[in-house]
Amino acid sequence: MESFKVENLSFAYPNSTKKALKNINFTVRQGEFVLVCGKSGCGKTTLLRLLKSSLSPFGDKEGSIFYGGKQLCECDAKEQTAGIGFVMQNPDNQIVTDKVWHELAFGLESLGARTPEIRAKVAEMASFFGIETWFHKKVTELSGGQKQLLNLASVMVMQPSVLILDEPTSQLDPIAAYEFLKTLERINRELGVSVIITEHRLEDVFPMADHVIVLDRGEIIADGTPNETCKILNAMQHEMCKALPTPVRVHSGVKNDLPCPMTVREGRTWLEEYAKSHDLNPQAIPKDVLLEKDNDTIIEIKDAWFRYEKRLPDVICGLNVTIRAGELFCLLGGNGTGKTTMLSLISGLNKVYHGNVFIKGQNIADIHDLYNGLLGVLPQNPQSLFVKKTVYLDLLEIISEEKLSREEKENKIQNMAELCQIEDLLNKHPYDLSGGEQQRAALAKILLKEPEILILDEPTKGMDAHFKEVFAAILADLKSKGTTILMVSHDVEFCAEFADRCALIFDGKITSIGAPRDFFKDKNFYTTSANRMARTYLADAVLANDIILACGGITKKEIAAPPKSEHGTRNDEKKQLNQAAIEEVKKTEKTQKKRQSKNMSWTSFLMLFLIPITICFGPHFFGERKYYIISLLVMLETIIPFIMRYERQKPPAREIVMVSVLCAIAVCSRGAFFMLPHFKPTAALVMIAGVCLGGQKGFLVGGVTAFVSNFFFGQGPWTPWQMFALGLIGFLAGILFEKNILPKTKLPLCIFGFLATFIIYGGIMNPASIILWQNKITWEMIATAYATGFLFDLIHAVSTVFFLWILSTPMIEKIDRVKIKYGISKN
Repeated sequence: MESFKVENLSFAYPNSTKKALKNINFTVRQGEFVLVCGKSGCGKTTLLRLLKSSLSPFGDKEGSIFYGGKQLCECDAKEQTAGIGFVMQNPDNQIVTDKVWHELAFGLESLGARTPEIRAKVAEMASFFGIETWFHKKVTELSGGQKQLLNLASVMVMQPSVLILDEPTSQLDPIAAYEFLKTLERINRELGVSVIITEHRLEDVFPMADHVIVLDRGEIIADGTPNETCKILNAMQHEMCKALPTPVRVHSGVKNDLPCPMTVREGRTWLEEYAKSHDLNPQAIPKDVLLEKDNDTIIEIKDAWFRYEKRLPDVICGLNVTIRAGELFCLLGGNGTGKTTMLSLISGLNKVYHGNVFIKGQNIADIHDLYNGLLGVLPQNPQSLFVKKTVYLDLLEIISEEKLSREEKENKIQNMAELCQIEDLLNKHPYDLSGGEQQRAALAKILLKEPEILILDEPTKGMDAHFKEVFAAILADLKSKGTTILMVSHDVEFCAEFADRCALIFDGKITSIGAPRDFFKDKNFYTTSANRMARTYLADAVLANDIILACGGITKKEIAAPPKSEHGTRNDEKKQLNQAAIEEVKKTEKTQKKRQSKNMSWTSFLMLFLIPITICFGPHFFGERKYYIISLLVMLETIIPFIMRYERQKPPAREIVMVSVLCAIAVCSRGAFFMLPHFKPTAALVMIAGVCLGGQKGFLVGGVTAFVSNFFFGQGPWTPWQMFALGLIGFLAGILFEKNILPKTKLPLCIFGFLATFIIYGGIMNPASIILWQNKITWEMIATAYATGFLFDLIHAVSTVFFLWILSTPMIEKIDRVKIKYGISKN
């Protein structure tokens, strides 16, 4: 039986002429373990997300995806949630509750399972995964490996038939990654769950796979068993050969007729058989190149102690380390051992409570400008460096204060983009890049400052094997110019090949340190696959090339460019929709316009007729605390158009989330400025919602904001009036934008904001203050209300202009980007 079948699948992101996936065809049988691999940006994550509708990116999709024998789009959300489990790259992005046991139960609760069933399944899964000892812990207390294991268990508790995992071990140390993959293999073998996984580190996962798919530039270039895939890649001399497991690379680098080994155990057997008929030459293994001892000390930590809070245990405990000028110093260790904390001490982000940190012989506390050419820091999460809407603008921003001409800045950026291989990404939003592409873009931004000391936290995370070599060449070039590099990494192979010295940190202190070969050759777990494979015969071998040289093989091959597909990129870009497809698009657009027109008619009737009647005449029909009932009626009337559309068109959850988030921001903004009467950003945010999402949702955001925020400011007879006034402002903003009367630029928005707040909000709330409290109303009372409210209305209008001037451009840009990325429509 087939779990998944993909036929002629192609996909392009919005506003992109280049397809992320091209003519993809493959089948995943029930119980099969499928590995999807390829270079960064080849389409792996896009492919995996398309296999689950709730995570599918928005764009132009062609072809078919079948799940369990029927079209994926025909499977409802509940069926997909229960049957298709998805584990993301970053463990923190998937955890939604505060306790371990609650996280395990969350999925079943969402599916509506009964309490006894939830308890039984959670207990069973906790036992299977060995979670009993930390079952009641807070998720914030877990290590990275435990969090990822919890994510896997939380998915498995729903008993899915398929598990999809997107680089799940990229943020784990080698031991935690190995344990995670072994658990995954156990699930596949013992429970018969189909597994589809993407990975860059293939050493452990490649031999587990029944079926390997290799992507390149959105196309499948190899599809078969691990052995078949190796043969295809070696025949093509493709760049992905560098990513294959060490035993495979050794086998292909040495002339022999023995079967190709996949695992370390098979590699040992292969080497043993090879040694029977060939002489091994340990002298061919290169020696460590040691730095000159007289190199200046550039970073020194002496007896450092640090804890994050006074009552918490120490994270750094008597740490002593010296780093010399011009060296690449690699720091290894498990998750939670203090690696990133040590970098934060050197970066000046945290301060030791005992001991000292010196940079170039000067105490870090006395250095006032660390980041002006002295330090460059690439954090573990590269997204924290991005502040602009394109990669190019981010690169330009980092050198904006340098005294260079525009042309010199352009050349500098272009040279760095070529060096980091991001030339094609300059016009993209940084958040739309793959993990490896984000790493390269962040690296380019840091290198533009030409720092004397470069601090890198997990820089090879998400990098493919090809770019790791490019990255190593970049570091070598920096070292030759005198740059000192301190790198934290879980990538043992990279550290073994390119580091000058390596150190292992445990329990907040350095436990071992040395040159790579001396450092790795006497370890069991924090060592390379090559060393585990060859230590019986070649004790000094720590790299695949070491074994190849000792066996008399060839270590370097010219890598040919990957073959071009028959369907070239240019043809794809120039390909136009045929006439039938164009007619279908026009027909769909016409239907959507009719629906929107009908929707708008209903919305206008409810908001401009029914709601005012409810507010004005409701008090005559309801008794004590009538404003509660009227508020609820207004709320119901506000969301009726939204409910009608939801039931008819089934908008995606991401659309509902966006409206909810805008409501939450508006509510919080009103609370944030509670100390300034009438000086609030609420009306400005409601207008932005209307302009970006349409009049209907603008009214919804305004009405919900007034209703919910009054939970904190006090409900009363005024609540329905505030709901109507704010909602009407959002509604009009959306209508005027739709009619091309109100553009999205600052000045027109500010003018509309001033008039709408002063005239509409003030015009409704001022007479309301009389209508709500007086039985006999006169024109003099109304005039007095307007006169006494003039100053308050003016302050409110001015505050709206103030916040629109500051917030409108960045918020509209972000909302529009999210709309395009996720396909969120208006009304």
